[in-house]
Amino acid sequence: MDIAITKMSSKGQVVIPKEMREEINEGDKLVIIKNDHQLILKKAEDMEENLKEDLEFAKRTEEAYRRIEAGEGIQMEFDEFINEMKKW
Repeated sequence: MDIAITKMSSKGQVVIPKEMREEINEGDKLVIIKNDHQLILKKAEDMEENLKEDLEFAKRTEEAYRRIEAGEGIQMEFDEFINEMKKW
């Protein structure tokens, strides 16, 4: 899993970092799925293939976010967190 940070402009435009857009070409249609506090960006052509997986990921992420807000999260060091993420 790759992670990058970007920001939205005053016109609502978001830059997808270069390393994240290697498989996206000019003119490709993208779908944005909003689920409570998260956004999922997918190429439209990949939508049907992985929709079920993406929705399940969005659901699990939202559940985790709710647990963290309720004070039920766990703290860990950065390297430990990255190792846990690699297991996903």
